[in-house]
Amino acid sequence: MALPRVEPDQYDALLATKKARIEAQFAEFDLPAIEVFTSEPEHYRLRAEFRTWHEGDDLYYVMFDGDKRTPVRLDSCPMVAERIHDVMFELIEVIRLDPVLRFKMFQVDFLSTLSGELLVSLIYHRKLDDEWVERVKPLREQFNIGIIGRSRKQKIVLDNDFVVETLNINGRAYRYQQTENGFTQPNGHVCEKMIEWAIDASAHAGGDLVEFYCGNGNFTLPLAQNFRRVVATEISKVSVRSAEWNIQENGIDNIDVLRMPSEDLSLILKGEKTSRKVQGLALDECDFTTVLVDPPRAGLDEHTVEQICEYPHILYISCNPETLHENLQQISKTHKLERFAIFDQFPYTDHLECGVYLTRR
Repeated sequence: MALPRVEPDQYDALLATKKARIEAQFAEFDLPAIEVFTSEPEHYRLRAEFRTWHEGDDLYYVMFDGDKRTPVRLDSCPMVAERIHDVMFELIEVIRLDPVLRFKMFQVDFLSTLSGELLVSLIYHRKLDDEWVERVKPLREQFNIGIIGRSRKQKIVLDNDFVVETLNINGRAYRYQQTENGFTQPNGHVCEKMIEWAIDASAHAGGDLVEFYCGNGNFTLPLAQNFRRVVATEISKVSVRSAEWNIQENGIDNIDVLRMPSEDLSLILKGEKTSRKVQGLALDECDFTTVLVDPPRAGLDEHTVEQICEYPHILYISCNPETLHENLQQISKTHKLERFAIFDQFPYTDHLECGVYLTRR
């Protein structure tokens, strides 16, 4: 991670600048009024990774600024959740004083929840042994944390390799298993706002929903209330397992998650491919009115853009305005922009999460 300068008194002005940039960037499209969703100005990140720096007897966290080669020592970090901040500096001091725990440790990862559950991964350039396990065990109780040890081709899990997040969506609590090293939205309160916006945007779509890149079901579960059925694809085995756990945990009965590429499902829905994974799902009885995509930073490739343009309604969550703009060049030929929202997942950086809802012209 690069080092943002957390300046709460500048937050509103910086967000206004981001909004203006988006308005200018997307001006060529018939843009509806942009909806803006803010972040907490401090302690907003629930997930963070830090390199550690060994200097004589000292051991400390660093981040990289500017040229990304110059380490900057961290003695405070106001962007991370208070639970992470309360633990991280005391934890590294305990590790610093123990030769077994500090030897060849080069990174510490934190994954927390809005309720304060915390999972810490200690990452090493050496094989971890039984002595390491015995030395690290007391830290679980001392800091009330879960611990994972990692090195090349090695993973030691002392308790669980996940946390359980609770998101409050329009007054209902949804519980999500979030796995270490799996993708999760880092800003929990902004994530809640994103999901609520998606529910509102698609409230009158009706019919059935198909979702590509569903991850652990972050959007899938709450959106299921708007549709008769939801069929979602994901290629990550870890994410599919979490999504299935989350569906069962939340008692939702109209979602099917398939572990397959989105291209395969599109071909199956067109009748151009078959797969035993969809046997018994009666997909031919579905009326897919809406497609939801939440792609990685690279956006959608040309073939996937063609796929999603076949649906009457498109819900596109983007973590990269550049690739969203590029994709909309094609999508806007067949679909009209009805809603456009920006979500400030990453305050004090140039990054913005966007949400667009389009209907066929």
